[in-house]
Amino acid sequence: MPYLSDASAIHSLVTEYTQATTLWIDTEVAEYKSRHPKLSLIQVLDDPDDMSGDRVYLLDVLNQPDIVADFIARVMLNPAIEKVFHNASYDLKFLGSKQAKNITCTLELAKTIPYYLLPLPNYKLQTLATELCNFNYVDKQAQSSDWGIRPLSEEQIEYAYLDCIYLAQIHQRLLKLQLISNPEPTSEDLTVLTRKYTQISEQWKLLNSEYEHLQERMKKAMQAQNVAETDLYKLTSYERKVVKVQFTELSRLVQNQNISLDFPVTLTQKMQKDLGENLEQLSVDIEVSQSARLTPKKDGENEES
Repeated sequence: MPYLSDASAIHSLVTEYTQATTLWIDTEVAEYKSRHPKLSLIQVLDDPDDMSGDRVYLLDVLNQPDIVADFIARVMLNPAIEKVFHNASYDLKFLGSKQAKNITCTLELAKTIPYYLLPLPNYKLQTLATELCNFNYVDKQAQSSDWGIRPLSEEQIEYAYLDCIYLAQIHQRLLKLQLISNPEPTSEDLTVLTRKYTQISEQWKLLNSEYEHLQERMKKAMQAQNVAETDLYKLTSYERKVVKVQFTELSRLVQNQNISLDFPVTLTQKMQKDLGENLEQLSVDIEVSQSARLTPKKDGENEES
């Protein structure tokens, strides 16, 4: 895990990274709980098969804004380079924000994998590394250490480079699971799919019933006890105001006051029926879309005729 703090050496490495196809990136932030957090390290891995850490470079960018700006301009804003993060929204606060291009987030990717393929209690990096990639012991204690001190401790250095290795392995494993969870529709086994879907559907109905019941009990209990929040939930109240007016009255006002109110109106089936032949006098735009809905067959439909 080469550690670089010299500006010229980092600039040279960034030049090499501009030729990469994919980079696995992590960051460490000093004073992250303050109003003015500072980027301390950028860790970069360019070879997902590296398990030794030899290809993980630790870029010390603390109080070196020019280096960060160069990394953002030549790597983060480069659409030709895929940048892989875990919980990318946090790292991007320091690395280009919404201007960053071609970003992959393993946190979001993991959420797309169905539970039966990825039965985990959460999608934290530590959980994914342990349960998905079989890393026996993932120590996250150094995460909350002081990343503004120099020199960094051996524990901090080890933590920083290992996170990139975990990230790359998690990413590779998630890509394989994604292929399994999204096979070609033409090759699907409908018998297996139907059985699985029916099983999950029945379980979901029971769980959803319990979920809605408990949700209502919690809301009523918190309101009755005047509790605004618990350890895990907040009770948010809001008022919804709906303003309605007769269409003829609105039309009259628009004409009398010469108000410009030109916007398309979606005609419901009832409105179309009420208009009848008058509909032909209107210049209408017709949009046709198709959708599919899966509905259970009635008992009589399942019997052979």
